[in-house]
Amino acid sequence: MLSVSNLVKKYGKQNAVDDITFELGGGEVVGLLGPNGAGKSTTMKCIVGLLRKTTGEITIGGHDHLSVEAKRLFSYIPETPYVYDLLTVREHLQFIAQAYGVQDWKGRADELLALYELDDKADKLGRDLSKGMRQKVSICCALLPDPKVLFFDEPMIGLDPKAIKNTRQIFRELKNQGKTILVSTHLIDSVESIADRIMILKSGRIIGNDTISNLKAQAVQGDGTSLEDLFLELTKDEGD
Repeated sequence: MLSVSNLVKKYGKQNAVDDITFELGGGEVVGLLGPNGAGKSTTMKCIVGLLRKTTGEITIGGHDHLSVEAKRLFSYIPETPYVYDLLTVREHLQFIAQAYGVQDWKGRADELLALYELDDKADKLGRDLSKGMRQKVSICCALLPDPKVLFFDEPMIGLDPKAIKNTRQIFRELKNQGKTILVSTHLIDSVESIADRIMILKSGRIIGNDTISNLKAQAVQGDGTSLEDLFLELTKDEGD
């Protein structure tokens, strides 16, 4: 469903993303992990078209990632949620429904608002929402069109514990529906229980791409190590 081939993103002479290649299939939840500055957000922004890649090929559902056909297939939840100041919560969902041509959207919108405890804030303007509420609105808007591919960049930041639990459950439901999910995060425990596979970035390169159990088996500590210890082992500097 998602294919990234030899992706490079340069800033001047610096490679923020350095020749990475990977594929994601349907019904797969993949965690994209890495320390700050590893290239996680840059990779995701190149995939969804917010940043212009330097070289490489990206396809979504067999379509070039910048094509209208590809954009119809995916939703993107950014690290910093953006809402329109003068639209209400419900009007944000109405806007998305109209943009994507979603029919009979009101029932689904009501379900999402209730799930994220926004039903009593449906008439509240975007400018009056807290960061956590904005994040919830962003997730609701992304889920409304029922996309085949979802890109989440640090989705748990700003969410309360119940919303985090609900989001993890949504990931499981989407996986069972055959959706493809890429979750970029540095909060390791937020993906450990839901990811089928982990990709670890360091200095713009993929240094690990496998199931958690297989990566643990390859680590110095073996299967008994935690995902956090595994992450620290793989991303440590050579001089440490």
